[in-house]
Amino acid sequence: MTIPTEIPEKWFPLVLPLKRKKQKGLNGAKSKKRRTEEERRVRANDREYNEKFQYASNCIMTSKYNIVTFLPVNLFEQFQEVANTYFLFLLILQLIPQISSLSWFTTIVPLALVLSITAVKDATDDYFRHKSDNQVNNRQSQVLIRGSLQNEKWMNVRVGDIIKLENNQFVAADLLLLSSSEPHGLCYIETAELDGESNMKVRQSVSVTSELGDQNNLASFDGEVVCEPPNNKLDRFCGTLYWRDKKYTLTNQSMLLRGCVLRNTEACYGLVIFAGPDTKLMQNSGRTKFKRTSIDRLMNTLVLWIFGFLVCMGVILAVGNAVWEREVGSLFQSYLPWDPPVDNFLFSAFLSFWSYVIILNTVVPISLYVSVEVIRLGHSYFINWDQEMFCSQCNTPAEARTTTLNEELGQVEYIFSDKTGTLTQNIMSFNKCSINGQTYGEGTDPLGPQPKRLDFAPFNPLADPDFCFYDDTLLESVKVGDAHTHEFFRLLSLCHTVMSEEKSEGELFYKAQSPDEGALVTAARNFSFVFRSRTPGTITTTEMGRPVTYTLLAILDFNNIRKRMSVIVRNPEGRIRLYCKGADTVLLERLHPCNQELMNVTSDHLNEYAADGLRTLALAYRDLSEDEWEAWSESHRCADKAASCREDRLAATYEQIEQDMMLLGATAIEDKLQEGVPETIAVLSLANIKIWVLTGDKQETAVNIGYSCKMLTDDMTEVFIISGHTVQSVRQELGRARERMIELSRTRDGGKEERIEGCFMGNGFREGQEGDGNGGGKQLQCPPPPHPPPTNLMDNISGEFALVINGHSLAHALEADMETEFVSTACACKAVICCRVTPLQKAQVVELIKKHKKAVTLAIGDGANDVSMIKSAHIGVGISGQEGIQAVLASDYSFSQFRFLQRLLLVHGRWSYLRMCRFLCYFFYKNFAFTMVHFWFGFFCGFSAQTVYDQYFITLYNIVYTSLPVLAMGLFDQDVPDQRSLEYPKLYEPGQLNLLFNKREFFICIAQGIYTSVVLFFVPCAVLSEATQSTGVPLADYQTFAVTTATALVIVVSVQIALDTGFWTVINHVFVWGSLGFYFSIMFALQSQTLFRIFPNQFHFVGSAQSTLLQPVVWLTIALATAICIVPVLAFRFLKVDLKPQLSDTVRYTQLVRQKKRKPVGRSVGGAWRGMGRVSEGRLGARGGSRRSGYAFAHQEGFGELITSGKNMRLSSIALASFASRHSSSWIDTLRRKKPTHTPTHPGASGESSPAPSCVSGSVPPLSNSSSVLGGSQDAPIEEETGAAPAQNRQTVPASSTQTPPASEAAAPQGSAQAVNAGVLTPAAVRSNGGDSPGGWTITLGSMQEALFGWKARATASNSPRSPSVPMETRHIE
Repeated sequence: MTIPTEIPEKWFPLVLPLKRKKQKGLNGAKSKKRRTEEERRVRANDREYNEKFQYASNCIMTSKYNIVTFLPVNLFEQFQEVANTYFLFLLILQLIPQISSLSWFTTIVPLALVLSITAVKDATDDYFRHKSDNQVNNRQSQVLIRGSLQNEKWMNVRVGDIIKLENNQFVAADLLLLSSSEPHGLCYIETAELDGESNMKVRQSVSVTSELGDQNNLASFDGEVVCEPPNNKLDRFCGTLYWRDKKYTLTNQSMLLRGCVLRNTEACYGLVIFAGPDTKLMQNSGRTKFKRTSIDRLMNTLVLWIFGFLVCMGVILAVGNAVWEREVGSLFQSYLPWDPPVDNFLFSAFLSFWSYVIILNTVVPISLYVSVEVIRLGHSYFINWDQEMFCSQCNTPAEARTTTLNEELGQVEYIFSDKTGTLTQNIMSFNKCSINGQTYGEGTDPLGPQPKRLDFAPFNPLADPDFCFYDDTLLESVKVGDAHTHEFFRLLSLCHTVMSEEKSEGELFYKAQSPDEGALVTAARNFSFVFRSRTPGTITTTEMGRPVTYTLLAILDFNNIRKRMSVIVRNPEGRIRLYCKGADTVLLERLHPCNQELMNVTSDHLNEYAADGLRTLALAYRDLSEDEWEAWSESHRCADKAASCREDRLAATYEQIEQDMMLLGATAIEDKLQEGVPETIAVLSLANIKIWVLTGDKQETAVNIGYSCKMLTDDMTEVFIISGHTVQSVRQELGRARERMIELSRTRDGGKEERIEGCFMGNGFREGQEGDGNGGGKQLQCPPPPHPPPTNLMDNISGEFALVINGHSLAHALEADMETEFVSTACACKAVICCRVTPLQKAQVVELIKKHKKAVTLAIGDGANDVSMIKSAHIGVGISGQEGIQAVLASDYSFSQFRFLQRLLLVHGRWSYLRMCRFLCYFFYKNFAFTMVHFWFGFFCGFSAQTVYDQYFITLYNIVYTSLPVLAMGLFDQDVPDQRSLEYPKLYEPGQLNLLFNKREFFICIAQGIYTSVVLFFVPCAVLSEATQSTGVPLADYQTFAVTTATALVIVVSVQIALDTGFWTVINHVFVWGSLGFYFSIMFALQSQTLFRIFPNQFHFVGSAQSTLLQPVVWLTIALATAICIVPVLAFRFLKVDLKPQLSDTVRYTQLVRQKKRKPVGRSVGGAWRGMGRVSEGRLGARGGSRRSGYAFAHQEGFGELITSGKNMRLSSIALASFASRHSSSWIDTLRRKKPTHTPTHPGASGESSPAPSCVSGSVPPLSNSSSVLGGSQDAPIEEETGAAPAQNRQTVPASSTQTPPASEAAAPQGSAQAVNAGVLTPAAVRSNGGDSPGGWTITLGSMQEALFGWKARATASNSPRSPSVPMETRHIE
């Protein structure tokens, strides 16, 4: 890997003075801080030197509080809530006796209760963070101190320490690899915690330190590293090692990052470069954010509005008080003087204002927030107790790790998901194969008898007992000695880079660089073609019980451009054969013409495998004569020794030998999805939830999984690939994608064409936007309406589109000047897949959607690389999987299977949102009905701040009389059962649109409450003013009016909640009717003679209840008020359900009809989606002409040369020395090599090794290959002892033979690389001559697009006797 060119020039080389003049004073301190930010200097085994720079320790802290800061910080956070500040203000007012008509304890007790509950919850959450931090910080690590290894806690490790790591241990900090127990300083790591990739990666120490394997040598090592400062770039490290007056370039290939796991390596030593928060893992982890729901944010706004409304009412009543005191009250001064502080009517009005603020504060009582916390806590326990979300396999229940976000689960619009471990199990299994036109491993009828798992033990004692296969016809074919079947598995046992370890006789352990290779080699092993061992020049197998040793002549290694790998071997009889496996789109066009019929059959099988979401590879071979081998070997040797254009010459050489091959068949590997993933994604999509996959995996793998889990389907209108390397190219590809969407939308919805043309012209740009020929352009301002803005236009796009974008393109798309274009393009798509993204990019994508779409986002993942994404989203969900517990610890909710997300959102989330909205609507209604009576009464009591009700009724109204019914509704209410919520995903949409509680609904509730208060005040006032008892005594007294109004209020709000409750339980009945009973019981008790005798100064309403409620006119008044309040509500709801029913109303009606007719409840969700799956498969079978490739292969370039070099094998020193003298050692350069730099095309010549013309339509793209043929020259050292990295000039080499392009292709400019690199997948694969960039990369994109979404090329017979001609359909994209 070369040093990236975008690194500042000071890193090539880092020539820094060893001694700097120490500056003093403030300027010196600033200079030192600036130096620390620009570079890092680390000296091995010298803590005193390193401590001068005050580098961070290795202790991490993800918690928010400690013992000292908890109380002030937590209270500060809680009083940021507007409601808490509001209630604190009221408490202060109530402490002033001149204006308070209510006791102060009525506010301070519930306020303290709310603050305490929230503080306990926050303390519990932070305690678990502390516990997690302590668990990580107290891990043990072996640190080399004063020449001996000592066990130290991770938190005590310092920058500059040398650490010993052993196999399967986590890396404690970011280390520079110094030496390893493996030959040549190699070690293998797994980076799943960082980037989600489970395949092993190789790292190699600097050559000069690889010999320091002894502790004494390492203890005396005093090298100094000067490198870049801490950053979050996982794939980049630049620095220089200074030791013994020499300097050595350091790259990322020598770094072991925190979070990685050492694999297949006994031990290694590393120098700590970055520790604790400076490590790249922590730099990508993001900050813990305080999450609040949209309802919380709306509540803050509403509380401010209500406070303003309260102030207005107080002002009105205060003005009324001033007028009354001046006009009327002055007449009573002689016998009813003002209290001593009051000396005029204005001051009286001022005090009256604050008194009314206190009396009317119950429009937002603090019990509202207590009830909200109780309801949320109950919803959290419902999630924890849900048996449908309990995983019996791993004994893991679902867990709500927070109680504040439950209702937000019912409003999710975007889901951002990791792939590895979240959608997949990260387990590869050999599922199906096609051999000589016969397919094996066919699925069986789920309703029929299930096949029996094959037992390989009697047939093959070396078989892997964990291997599963069910088709016995393949095993029979092997047993009877079918030549094609034997050759098929022989290829799988030879063509790979797997290492074998045999700890005891017959006990084989495969070390596979990728899980794909491990699955294929294991399949061959079980079918009695057992790979046993290898040396740099031989491969030993056991075939049908007979040991066979092949001579390994060459490995033509895999890379992402070639999409294939080959081996050339000589069998014991001396016959030379090339075996090749790779992407079908690449390999099928390199077959001999005689394979045409077999290729058609195999292509149909590949269609079926791809439709099933399987990862496919095609297999082929070619026999080579001795002369052909010698000629090719010499040609390869010349290309390997070339001083310039080495990789391109090797590419042409590989291309020459991999021609005229004979097709053997194809393999289909299943990257096992977690249970229920396709069904879950399908249901969530129907709920209008868009799912984005953000993964660190390569494009082919991610897209293959997209098809497996039905995110991507063959029924989609278009799938777009964005893979540009520059800002301009990414902008052009996004523009073409939008233009294509609009074009297809016009075709789909012809009636909308005129409206679309109103803002967009034919080139896909807005009017007033100048575009260049490549689709880019300078945006100008669009004129104002009637033309709609482009975002609205993109929102109205019809059709199913998908977007696939690579990490390097995403980096440009996330820039400020392009993020709007990216969001508008991506959000118009049904599915989005982001490949090769870093953890920080995952978080940036989430933040981008939060910023531009104002939608509720949910992120779900299972690894440490998902933590930043989980923290950034509104809701974070952790999967308790195989990649540790970091994601779970950072999440808000956790469970063990992705399929539980469906129930979490559509059932618990939807119910929580529904219940919270109904709770809030009813709560505001009942409190406005209760409080506004005071306002009307103010006009009849001289604005004296006299309360209507008894003070105990005011205290108990929200705490006892009306609290339990609304709590029951908030906890247990539901409009439809959980099965119906899953069966009708569209029921989820009201939450996304925020229809159930918003500002409009709020005003409707308070309007109903004000109407109720008017009725409750004026109806009793009008009736009682003229009414008399049976004895003739008038009923128009204050206490009778108060009891009548309070009783009517309790009855009306109880009837109202009975109407609002949609799901009745025993608890609802007990709470609703029990609250009415409580009211009458408590009222009679408080107004009894007994309490009056004990506390004569506290209970003034003695006997009022008995005397009032014995009067028939009072009950008639209560009934009249109740009817006037409730009948309009009943009429409105009846008409609404009858004339404009909602979906939930229809579902409930359907359920009632089903119950009456006693019919089955209905089809299950799984059954429904299985049916749809069959329809989709039928369509796939009928497509005929075009197909999609299922190719995906998780492999890394360079392992072929690593094997043939012998550097990863333990050989005797004599044998290794003899072998190394004959072989190239540039394999590590291949592993480090990046994509070629952008250089123009340079034509050159290339020799031919076969008389047969090439079957490739076009030229060979420039490839980054590794030399893997024995006998190559050793022309490059592993490390350059220089401060500057050598520049690598790469040029392209055209193919040795070309085919005349068809007329349609010839009409296009040969150099039109930009036209091909459109990023839009069209039913054609365009191959053109070109250099490395943009032409070479364009060809790569064309091949990649064909491999990913494969439109099948129409193959025709060729006049050539040696090679098939496969002309490709071409399409020039303007």
